Amino acid sequence: MARKAAIIGGGVIGGGWATRFLLSGWDVAIFDPDPEAPRKVGEVLANARAALPALSDVPMPAEGKLTFTGTITEAVEGADYIQESVGERLDLKHRVLAQIQQVAPDTLIGSSTSGFKPSELQQNAANPGQIFVAHPFNPVYLLPLAEVVPSPVNPPASVEAAKEILREIGMFPLHIRKEIDAHIADRFLEAVWREALWLVKDGVATTEEIDEAIRMGFGLRWGQMGLFETYRVAGGEAGMKHFMAQFGPCLTWPWTKLMDVPEFNDELVDLIAGQSDAQSGHMTIRELERARDQNLIGFLRVLKERNWGAGKVLLDHDARRRAAAPDPVPETAAPLELAHMTVLPGWIDYNGHMTESRYLFASSETVDAFLRFIGADMEYVHSGYSYYTAETHIMHLDEAKLGERLTGTVQVLYADEKRLHIFIRILKAGEPIATLEQMLLHVDMGLGKTTPAPKAILDRLLPIAEAHKALPVPPAAGRHVGQKKG
Repeated sequence: MARKAAIIGGGVIGGGWATRFLLSGWDVAIFDPDPEAPRKVGEVLANARAALPALSDVPMPAEGKLTFTGTITEAVEGADYIQESVGERLDLKHRVLAQIQQVAPDTLIGSSTSGFKPSELQQNAANPGQIFVAHPFNPVYLLPLAEVVPSPVNPPASVEAAKEILREIGMFPLHIRKEIDAHIADRFLEAVWREALWLVKDGVATTEEIDEAIRMGFGLRWGQMGLFETYRVAGGEAGMKHFMAQFGPCLTWPWTKLMDVPEFNDELVDLIAGQSDAQSGHMTIRELERARDQNLIGFLRVLKERNWGAGKVLLDHDARRRAAAPDPVPETAAPLELAHMTVLPGWIDYNGHMTESRYLFASSETVDAFLRFIGADMEYVHSGYSYYTAETHIMHLDEAKLGERLTGTVQVLYADEKRLHIFIRILKAGEPIATLEQMLLHVDMGLGKTTPAPKAILDRLLPIAEAHKALPVPPAAGRHVGQKKG
């Protein structure tokens, strides 16, 4: 049975939380008095459905059930987790949190507040220890960071339980060790924002020029290394001490106005808004969101390929899903179901179908899963041995389109100490879209020649080969290119 998340407040952030939970398989109940909330959340959900699966190399779970409720009580009843995302007014948050705890006093409640401390939220609460800050970043369904800020009254077990829920939905819970106004990230952003307002007000730069300075330069570095690691590299071989010695004196120079705030008046608002309209007014907000999402997907997938930064979170989340999947039963007369994949945007060619190389990629994912299953995993490869593909024959039988789910199966046709002859099927809705016949050889990589596989691997492999002798030989096995169908 799916777990339930209650989202109180269905704006940009609340809608993002809802989609993150929904696409992670949770049922979601939303309360928001805005009559437009279903439409607004629906548009966020449409963006998320197109974006979040593209970050995963493991199929998303079945989407949860979304409901909109007429009261807070209906939303939180039976909830396993509650996220409050109402406006940034402490009196409003106190009223909402009190209503929630009238019904669900023992349920974890994360607040999306960007500024308030948890101790402020907990004032006069029925059960303050279940209220904490869980501050995300937009778009919530793509960016993994959630600042988790407890107060001294939050039991450590409750904080850990909340962090584990966030990890389950693919987020990175950054545990803030000490309460402070605006936590960590927004304090940093506020300093940059304040200086940017001065630069525009004083006519030094336009909104577009400031954005270009960020996205063409240091923003690209921050996205992978943050602030301090970037400056460590800037220090060269001498490292951070050299950087501090070289640039430390500039801290006394009047470069910025961070201790001063420009007067926030209509003139400043009109100046900023007018430049922003000139910069981006030719695109709708939804168009900007979709462009942002596609750019983030590309950047995050590069980080994922390198197991770096936010990409490490994505890899860890894939590993969690793989670990939760049931193991195939090896000694049965049935092909082993080993890989589950989703057709991603980068897999599509100019015809709108899965491109040829991705059929081979799907096969490779399936074979890699089989090799891991018999013990020839990366640890085994690092020991100096591996199975090398000697020959492959592929048949393209059908098309696959964006978002469709694929399954990879392996049938062992023959195996001995050195050779592994297998037949791979890539299935869509149970029907093959491609079959691949493959011969692999067990190789000593140091010597560069074939060698018998060790007993530990053969003890896993040979019983499967024996069980699969009962299966009919696939009609496509042994075919050559251009051979007529018999």
